[in-house]
Amino acid sequence: MRRRYAVDETTDTYAQFVRGEAPTWDLDTPWSRTIRTKTDDGASVGRVRIVDHPPTTGQLYLLAHAEKNAALGEDVRNMWRDDAYRVNLPDEDFWIFDFHIVAVCIFADDDNLTGAELITEPAAVTQYNRLRDVAQHYAVPYQEFAANMTAKEA
Repeated sequence: MRRRYAVDETTDTYAQFVRGEAPTWDLDTPWSRTIRTKTDDGASVGRVRIVDHPPTTGQLYLLAHAEKNAALGEDVRNMWRDDAYRVNLPDEDFWIFDFHIVAVCIFADDDNLTGAELITEPAAVTQYNRLRDVAQHYAVPYQEFAANMTAKEA
Protein backbone atom coordinates (compact mmCIF):
# COMPACT_ATOMS: atom_id res chain seq x y z
CA MET A 1 0.00 0.00 0.00
CA ARG A 2 2.93 2.35 0.53
CA ARG A 3 4.04 4.91 -2.01
CA ARG A 4 7.71 4.21 -1.26
CA TYR A 5 9.91 2.00 0.89
CA ALA A 6 13.03 3.74 2.18
CA VAL A 7 15.01 0.50 2.20
CA ASP A 8 14.61 0.15 -1.58
CA GLU A 9 16.32 3.50 -2.11
CA THR A 10 19.52 2.18 -0.51
CA THR A 11 20.00 -0.62 -3.05
CA ASP A 12 22.20 -0.74 -6.14
CA THR A 13 19.22 -1.88 -8.20
CA TYR A 14 17.24 1.23 -7.21
CA ALA A 15 20.17 3.44 -8.21
CA GLN A 16 20.35 1.63 -11.55
CA PHE A 17 16.61 2.07 -12.03
CA VAL A 18 16.55 5.82 -11.36
CA ARG A 19 19.48 6.25 -13.77
CA GLY A 20 17.31 4.65 -16.46
CA GLU A 21 19.27 1.40 -16.51
CA ALA A 22 17.82 -2.11 -16.31
CA PRO A 23 18.43 -3.31 -12.74
CA THR A 24 20.75 -6.29 -12.33
CA TRP A 25 18.75 -8.66 -10.13
CA ASP A 26 20.68 -11.04 -7.88
CA LEU A 27 18.74 -14.29 -7.84
CA ASP A 28 21.21 -15.90 -5.40
CA THR A 29 20.61 -13.85 -2.23
CA PRO A 30 19.50 -15.69 0.92
CA TRP A 31 15.94 -14.32 0.42
CA SER A 32 15.95 -15.39 -3.23
CA ARG A 33 17.16 -18.90 -2.42
CA THR A 34 14.51 -19.27 0.31
CA ILE A 35 11.66 -18.16 -1.95
CA ARG A 36 12.89 -20.26 -4.89
CA THR A 37 13.12 -23.35 -2.65
CA LYS A 38 9.60 -22.79 -1.34
CA THR A 39 8.04 -22.22 -4.76
CA ASP A 40 9.97 -25.15 -6.26
CA ASP A 41 8.48 -27.29 -3.47
CA GLY A 42 4.97 -26.16 -4.43
CA ALA A 43 4.38 -23.39 -1.91
CA SER A 44 2.32 -20.44 -3.07
CA VAL A 45 4.10 -17.12 -2.66
CA GLY A 46 2.57 -13.94 -3.96
CA ARG A 47 1.92 -10.29 -3.40
CA VAL A 48 -0.39 -7.53 -4.53
CA ARG A 49 1.09 -4.08 -4.91
CA ILE A 50 -1.01 -0.92 -4.90
CA VAL A 51 -0.11 1.80 -7.40
CA ASP A 52 -1.03 5.50 -7.45
CA HIS A 53 -2.00 7.35 -10.59
CA PRO A 54 0.48 8.59 -11.58
CA PRO A 55 2.83 6.04 -10.03
CA THR A 56 5.58 7.19 -7.69
CA THR A 57 9.20 6.40 -8.50
CA GLY A 58 9.15 3.79 -5.73
CA GLN A 59 6.07 2.12 -7.23
CA LEU A 60 7.64 2.08 -10.70
CA TYR A 61 10.76 0.50 -9.19
CA LEU A 62 8.62 -2.21 -7.57
CA LEU A 63 6.89 -2.83 -10.88
CA ALA A 64 10.33 -3.43 -12.41
CA HIS A 65 11.31 -5.50 -9.33
CA ALA A 66 8.38 -7.82 -10.04
CA GLU A 67 10.56 -9.36 -12.75
CA LYS A 68 12.86 -10.70 -10.02
CA ASN A 69 9.96 -11.83 -7.84
CA ALA A 70 8.38 -13.70 -10.76
CA ALA A 71 11.71 -15.34 -11.64
CA LEU A 72 11.67 -16.81 -8.13
CA GLY A 73 8.20 -18.24 -8.67
CA GLU A 74 6.08 -15.55 -7.00
CA ASP A 75 2.68 -14.48 -8.28
CA VAL A 76 3.00 -10.68 -8.40
CA ARG A 77 -0.08 -8.60 -9.10
CA ASN A 78 -0.88 -4.90 -9.12
CA MET A 79 -3.94 -2.72 -8.79
CA TRP A 80 -4.62 1.00 -8.79
CA ARG A 81 -5.05 2.66 -5.40
CA ASP A 82 -8.51 3.95 -6.34
CA ASP A 83 -9.59 0.37 -7.06
CA ALA A 84 -8.13 -0.82 -3.75
CA TYR A 85 -10.16 1.79 -1.90
CA ARG A 86 -13.26 0.93 -3.95
CA VAL A 87 -13.10 -2.69 -2.73
CA ASN A 88 -12.36 -1.57 0.84
CA LEU A 89 -8.79 -2.77 1.20
CA PRO A 90 -7.12 -1.33 4.29
CA ASP A 91 -4.33 1.21 4.01
CA GLU A 92 -1.72 -1.09 5.55
CA ASP A 93 0.93 -3.56 4.48
CA PHE A 94 0.60 -7.10 5.77
CA TRP A 95 2.02 -10.54 5.16
CA ILE A 96 0.21 -13.82 5.76
CA PHE A 97 2.22 -16.89 6.67
CA ASP A 98 0.73 -20.38 6.25
CA PHE A 99 -2.80 -18.93 6.39
CA HIS A 100 -2.71 -18.56 10.19
CA ILE A 101 -0.16 -15.88 11.10
CA VAL A 102 -0.45 -12.26 9.95
CA ALA A 103 2.32 -9.70 10.26
CA VAL A 104 1.01 -6.14 9.94
CA CYS A 105 4.00 -3.98 9.01
CA ILE A 106 4.76 -0.88 11.08
CA PHE A 107 6.52 2.02 9.36
CA ALA A 108 8.04 5.24 10.67
CA ASP A 109 7.16 8.57 9.09
CA ASP A 110 10.32 8.29 6.94
CA ASP A 111 8.99 5.05 5.33
CA ASN A 112 11.41 2.78 7.17
CA LEU A 113 10.01 -0.50 8.46
CA THR A 114 10.28 -0.46 12.25
CA GLY A 115 8.51 -3.68 13.19
CA ALA A 116 5.43 -5.80 12.80
CA GLU A 117 2.38 -6.65 14.82
CA LEU A 118 1.85 -10.41 14.78
CA ILE A 119 -1.76 -11.53 14.71
CA THR A 120 -2.79 -15.11 15.44
CA GLU A 121 -6.35 -14.66 16.71
CA PRO A 122 -8.40 -16.85 14.32
CA ALA A 123 -11.19 -14.37 13.47
CA ALA A 124 -8.69 -11.59 12.73
CA VAL A 125 -6.51 -13.91 10.64
CA THR A 126 -9.60 -15.01 8.69
CA GLN A 127 -10.38 -11.36 7.94
CA TYR A 128 -6.85 -10.78 6.59
CA ASN A 129 -7.12 -13.93 4.46
CA ARG A 130 -10.38 -12.53 3.05
CA LEU A 131 -8.68 -9.19 2.30
CA ARG A 132 -5.89 -11.06 0.51
CA ASP A 133 -8.45 -12.93 -1.57
CA VAL A 134 -10.18 -9.67 -2.52
CA ALA A 135 -6.86 -8.06 -3.47
CA GLN A 136 -5.82 -11.05 -5.59
CA HIS A 137 -9.21 -11.16 -7.29
CA TYR A 138 -9.16 -7.52 -8.39
CA ALA A 139 -5.44 -7.17 -9.09
CA VAL A 140 -3.88 -8.12 -12.41
CA PRO A 141 -0.56 -9.85 -13.14
CA TYR A 142 2.27 -7.34 -13.14
CA GLN A 143 3.09 -7.90 -16.85
CA GLU A 144 -0.47 -7.06 -17.87
CA PHE A 145 -0.58 -4.09 -15.49
CA ALA A 146 2.71 -2.71 -16.87
CA ALA A 147 1.58 -3.19 -20.48
CA ASN A 148 -1.73 -1.42 -19.84
CA MET A 149 0.02 1.39 -17.99
CA THR A 150 2.46 1.88 -20.86
CA ALA A 151 -0.38 1.83 -23.41
CA LYS A 152 -2.26 4.53 -21.48
CA GLU A 153 0.84 6.73 -21.35
CA ALA A 154 1.46 6.39 -25.14
